[in-house]
Amino acid sequence: MDTLRLDIVVRLRSFDLELKLDVGPGTTVALVGPSGAGKSTVLRAVAGLVRPDRGRIWLGEEVLFDAEQGIDVPPERRSVGLVFQDYALFPHMTVLDNVSYGGRARAHELLERLGIAQLARAKPGALSGGERQRVGLARALAREPRILLLDEPLSAVDAHTRAALRSELQQFLREFDLPTLLVTHDFEDAAALADVTGVIAEGRVLQLGPHDELISAPASEFVASFTGGNLVPADAVLGPGELATAALADGTVIRSTDLIEGRVGVVVYPWEITVSRQLPDDSALNRIVGGITSIVPLGNRVRMRIGPLVAEITAESARRLAFERGQTAVASFKASATRLVPLAGSGSPSNVESPPDASLAPPGDRLRQPSSSSGRL
Repeated sequence: MDTLRLDIVVRLRSFDLELKLDVGPGTTVALVGPSGAGKSTVLRAVAGLVRPDRGRIWLGEEVLFDAEQGIDVPPERRSVGLVFQDYALFPHMTVLDNVSYGGRARAHELLERLGIAQLARAKPGALSGGERQRVGLARALAREPRILLLDEPLSAVDAHTRAALRSELQQFLREFDLPTLLVTHDFEDAAALADVTGVIAEGRVLQLGPHDELISAPASEFVASFTGGNLVPADAVLGPGELATAALADGTVIRSTDLIEGRVGVVVYPWEITVSRQLPDDSALNRIVGGITSIVPLGNRVRMRIGPLVAEITAESARRLAFERGQTAVASFKASATRLVPLAGSGSPSNVESPPDASLAPPGDRLRQPSSSSGRL
């Protein structure tokens, strides 16, 4: 199997996209970031739909693009399977014809393999979002690509079916075992589907690594907030017992095992927070007391905002403790679960450095978000 290597610069309207990245055999890499960050441009450059201003793109030993050498392999000659954000199916064609457009040899096989053989004569307008996703994937795979590109693979489906389709797509990626590069604005999708995730903003990868590494050691306030962490400004000093203490605006003191000083963001993730009605008798050093301003049910969990923090607890815990908006609650979390990241312009060094690029090995067991007990995410 092949490795995709990128070292490109693409001039965009407001900034230059600069990316150096390896996607190894059998590895899924996600680029996650806000709209307009340059994510889809990366895929289009690999597919040959965008010409970089500088740099090279390799797929195995084949050079797909080299600005200095004047090499630019046409899209139809690149062994790349691209699934567009809206799947870009031909509405006048049947499912079978759409897949055959990618390649006839494997069309029937892929319909069977993806569980949509019974839809062969249907038109895209009669399909659900999940069915259209499978047809788009089958058409991309019908080209017998050496690498798979996925552009926002779950954005075209409703929230109700998203989790099920995420699980299906994860299974398909493992089964086909191609080097895969996907882009998404949803960190949860990236964490579920990819072995390695890069957070990208304004054309730069701010941090690249397994998703649990991005959570446990965010390199910046942007990474921390984009990966779902609470971020509260504070002033940190080194304290006794190998802890830093950070004072929030209201005077609340937070302790962390991250030993940095200066103007920082206190980062704690919702699943690290325990919520109670009164000050608990436990080992957590950090407590924030505040009013409950929102309670949002999410299946078997409940998301609550308490003062400056968002916590997620089990629906059973919320029912048992009878939480209501307007009540006062206590959010507790451990010093070891509290990250400190320098705020932009603070002049403080980051306690985490991330490489600008990485060579990515084939995946082992896929990493999972920390599990939780009752009362925690």
